[in-house]
Amino acid sequence: MKYRLLLPICLSLTLAAHAELAVSTNDAHMVLINGVNMPVKDAPPDTLAIIDLAVSPPKLVAEIDVPGSVIGPPFSVAVTPDESLALVTACMKVDPADPTKSTEDNRLSVVDLKARPPRLLTTMAVGKGPAGMTINREGNLAMVANRGDGSISAFTIKGQTVTKVETLSIGNAASALGMVAITPDSKHALVSFDGENRIVVLNIDLPALLSGTVTKAPPITLAGRDLKSGIRPYGMNITKDGHYAVVGNVGNGNGDTDTVGLIDLAAQPARVVDLAPVPQTPEGIKLSPDGTICAVLSMDGSNQAPGTPFYHDHGQLLLFRLSNGKFTPLAHALTGHMAEGVAFSADGKTILVGNMVEKNIQVFSWDGKNLRDTGVAIPLKAGSAAIATAQ
Repeated sequence: MKYRLLLPICLSLTLAAHAELAVSTNDAHMVLINGVNMPVKDAPPDTLAIIDLAVSPPKLVAEIDVPGSVIGPPFSVAVTPDESLALVTACMKVDPADPTKSTEDNRLSVVDLKARPPRLLTTMAVGKGPAGMTINREGNLAMVANRGDGSISAFTIKGQTVTKVETLSIGNAASALGMVAITPDSKHALVSFDGENRIVVLNIDLPALLSGTVTKAPPITLAGRDLKSGIRPYGMNITKDGHYAVVGNVGNGNGDTDTVGLIDLAAQPARVVDLAPVPQTPEGIKLSPDGTICAVLSMDGSNQAPGTPFYHDHGQLLLFRLSNGKFTPLAHALTGHMAEGVAFSADGKTILVGNMVEKNIQVFSWDGKNLRDTGVAIPLKAGSAAIATAQ
């Protein structure tokens, strides 16, 4: 009996001492059939997978039931800097009135990552179709883009308490907000409007949001500057120094080459300074922890119907170097079908890719010159829709 009791205690202490986690939100209620996402009849629960990145190869620590959605950009999960909480949005769900259709969801879930096993703390209602989100680097503010009604929701984080403090309407359903990315100084945010082919810049009064003080000026306002990075800007990521942002422009899904954009946030005013061509539908995009490498995850037609002109039996992971305001291609490798989220380990040497169709996490290695599929694939109960690590 002592051995059985000591084992989970030792595991808990080991993870606490060498914490480096990745989390994957996994959609069990949708399946790709001949290029179309279809609801699953009597679907099992969606899940959240917690992966230990401090070991080699990375391994699954736990997978618990948490609502999620593959619809929307693969930034629908975020982790606090101290790895204590994960926030997960659910953009779409099976329509209760017609199980052959999908309808907008409105849930944000809060998960305690320190508990053993991790546990769902609460699920709260937000706007329509909550999609991509970011937690700031101080770990006290989260912002969510509500795709279904064109609004942004802001939440304060204090310990395990997540509180909605502000909702700002900045568009409508046709705007199709993708995600919101907060700058490292928490003074601004970028919001992708993939329905309008633009990126909107917001001003943030963080002290006002945290204090809840009523002021004449709203705590979140439009900065009056829109950026045009390409056709249907979607997922975004910002370097830790706040100098650059990268954005995946997913295009119209018609087989044409798409692009990733580089935004110089230090310029006055901020502007798009470079574009790089990538295979079709670059939904996943992530910067290495040091901000020098940009990983792009293109579906490359793997989400289309087999036999159609632009179908490929794989996706692609591409790496670019960021230097002097330019993208430089470095390497590429093949992924599974409908690959969504991508994440780096803290040392930048391990890259995780979530494959929706295969229901797994593919593990790649990067040594600065060579990108290699390690052959390790972490199986999941449902299709990976987004992956995140702590900022």
